[in-house]
Amino acid sequence: MKIYTLHTKQNLPITIEEAWEFLSNPKNLKTITPDYMGFKTLSGDEKPMFSGQIIQYIVTPVLGIPMKWVTEITHVMDKKYFVDEQRFGPYALWHHKHFLKEIPGGVEMEDIVDYKVPMGILGQMVHPFLVKPKLNEIFNYRREKLIELFGEFQH
Repeated sequence: MKIYTLHTKQNLPITIEEAWEFLSNPKNLKTITPDYMGFKTLSGDEKPMFSGQIIQYIVTPVLGIPMKWVTEITHVMDKKYFVDEQRFGPYALWHHKHFLKEIPGGVEMEDIVDYKVPMGILGQMVHPFLVKPKLNEIFNYRREKLIELFGEFQH
């Protein structure tokens, strides 16, 4: 069983309060997801984020085939971190930790995603040229969108 990790960091020139307000609101996920993914929230985004929250989405990750994705917010520490875990969806495992930290001039946002692709050895074979590049593309889009929304961090 191969578990992969995606690890990104991004600095934003905003306060920890602004970062938390935007990033912990499930309604904003659509804003930072590429349009071609066909991302739509079905339920669960009516309240501010809390542990135990179930959020249902429709997403079209590959070949234009819509899929249901159900995540649970398993851990929340206000203005510090939250964790979402897939309960149903395209991955055999999806565990996404979002960390926020105040830094001089803004906030550091760190994401650590531990994931496992489905279909055993076949999934592992397509990972390097299908799954990994797609995830990198999605997170790069998010990076650019956050810069567009909040500005470039000045060192």
